[in-house]
Amino acid sequence: MKKHNFYAGPSILTPYTIKNTADAVIDFANTGLSILEVSHRSKEFQAVMDDAQALVKELLEVPEGYHVLFLGGGASLQFAMVPFNLLKTKAAYLDTGVWAHKAVKEAKLFGEVDVVASSEDKNYNYIPRGYEVPSDVDYFHYTTNNTIYGTEIRKDPDVKARLVADMSSDIFSRQVDVSKYDIIYAGAQKNLAPAGATIIIVREDALGHVDRPIPTMLNYKTHADKGSMFNTPPVLPIFSALQTLRYYKEVGGIKELEKRDLDKAAKLYEAIDGSRIFESTVPNHEDRSIMNVCFVLKPEYAELEKPFMEFATSKGIVGIKGHRSVGGFRASLYNALPMESVDVLVGAMKEFDKKH
Repeated sequence: MKKHNFYAGPSILTPYTIKNTADAVIDFANTGLSILEVSHRSKEFQAVMDDAQALVKELLEVPEGYHVLFLGGGASLQFAMVPFNLLKTKAAYLDTGVWAHKAVKEAKLFGEVDVVASSEDKNYNYIPRGYEVPSDVDYFHYTTNNTIYGTEIRKDPDVKARLVADMSSDIFSRQVDVSKYDIIYAGAQKNLAPAGATIIIVREDALGHVDRPIPTMLNYKTHADKGSMFNTPPVLPIFSALQTLRYYKEVGGIKELEKRDLDKAAKLYEAIDGSRIFESTVPNHEDRSIMNVCFVLKPEYAELEKPFMEFATSKGIVGIKGHRSVGGFRASLYNALPMESVDVLVGAMKEFDKKH
């Protein structure tokens, strides 16, 4: 039976990425060596790094004056690296979920943090509005997409402060005005590659402004100066990322990917809103994520949660169990997920709805 992979991360990858990565595990670039054992200093892998960085710049239309880095440590390490490199006195943060909240906690180790708004009061089921970002902060940090709660900010903010964004779960799903940002970072395991690599896009003139000593490995300038080759990078995930980036370019780039993602999300939300037994956890349509669709059974049908999970599993649907802090179900619609899988999930929901 074909599996339909809705896991939130590590998540579905394109067949193109999986096949090319599997081939390289056997023989990388006709070297007679596996990608698992090749030197990161070899000319063959240097070409992988160069091509991956160039494709990120091309697909996201990154302007001059930015570095594209591939580092380890996941997006969680960036919660500390960002303030280590940018926070002199005070930073502003928007609290829209678990990961944003953790970023706030780390930043407080380095200076004052002004949480300009939070949606914690309603278990993060909405995006705050009407807040102001002070002009005297060193930077403003926000999380574009909240995987656990199913909310998303799909418009680049207009703020006077330096702008930093965690785009871990929706990077490459919409067009971004990179010129507005000093730092964009994203864990690769959602829309790009297997777990193990983190992509960082950092503006050159954002570096070198703090007086504190920064440990060598936590200094963006270290990695920018060495093209992400200061130490051994996560070789396999970067190779897989290159395959995904090539696939993205081949299918038409960000504009086409965004169209597909919007179509998939629209179909699933329509099914949820039209159901007698299911409902979205995010009431405001404008706040709903197109990457992570969270929904639950209406209170009067709550006892059907386990039966629906079993029914979905019988259809080859995997990875839709909601996070424990929200419950219910979560369908992650990352770029690699085909419309066919959404159709199977929608069909299962409608069939289950009719039965009950």
